[in-house]
Amino acid sequence: MFKKKYFLDLTDLQFKQVKLPLKSKLFRFFLWFLASVAVTIFYTTVFSDLFGSSKERMLVQDIENLKLKFSLLGMSMDNSLKILNDLKLSDEHRYRPVLEMDSIPSSVRKMGYGGTDRYDELEGYNNSMLLISMRKKVDEIKNMTTVQYESFKSVEEKKNEWERELEYLPMISPVNVIYRLGDGVKLREKHPVLGTPQWHHGQDFSTPYGTQVFATGSGKVIEAGWKGGLGNCIVIDHGYGYQSAYGHLSNMKVTVGQNVKRGDLIGLTGSTGTSTGPHLHYQIDLYGQYKNPLYFFNNDLTEDEYFEMIQTLSARSKYR
Repeated sequence: MFKKKYFLDLTDLQFKQVKLPLKSKLFRFFLWFLASVAVTIFYTTVFSDLFGSSKERMLVQDIENLKLKFSLLGMSMDNSLKILNDLKLSDEHRYRPVLEMDSIPSSVRKMGYGGTDRYDELEGYNNSMLLISMRKKVDEIKNMTTVQYESFKSVEEKKNEWERELEYLPMISPVNVIYRLGDGVKLREKHPVLGTPQWHHGQDFSTPYGTQVFATGSGKVIEAGWKGGLGNCIVIDHGYGYQSAYGHLSNMKVTVGQNVKRGDLIGLTGSTGTSTGPHLHYQIDLYGQYKNPLYFFNNDLTEDEYFEMIQTLSARSKYR
């Protein structure tokens, strides 16, 4: 530990080892121990500050890896938010206006997430801002997803209702489009039979006797019998306030209470009731108000196109 020291003993002219008292030895040992501890602490501290322990280095690396993963996750969340915003724009500017639905209030779109202390548990860490930012994005995505899901549910319900309504509305010609149109909705100054001024509330179709008459929309037959001047008449209730009537028939193929689909054969034209010859009187009422039937169907189809449409509707009706 320490080098041995010698001195020259002049009495016998010999070198003899210097022997320190015990107290001096203990004091020197204590000084040496303190110096060793101090040096150890110094080097340990400097090395730790400069390089760190292996465990610390692993933890630091893990933290950096987590930061990278959080960064990538943040980019993925930003992309999800962009997609949700695109869906919101489509919802507000396409689907809802087309279906005549009100916009969702911004207060609902930006619904709050709770109290001000919602993120207190994430405070006090080295990366608190990163954690809080990610949590806010998660909450925003959850809220936007919930609102958009409920919105699309209502849009789907409205779309289904519109599809049903379009199926039920009287929207095709009741007879082959090749037949000449007669009198429409107007005030007749002289009724062809009665000879007096009278309103004509429907559209006449000049047809040969026994021409097929088709239901112009799905619904329920509420009348099928004699109806005064209209003779044999069928009335179909289509719902949504609409009713269609088919007058002067020679033959009726349906009965009261029967459900029919658009394109179903319901009768044959004739000249029953107050009539000067075979034709069809076709009438549309909306909540009791007479409507011009010519506004409800396309009269530009060819004969082949018309019957192809009827066959398609009939085939579809069989599989429902």
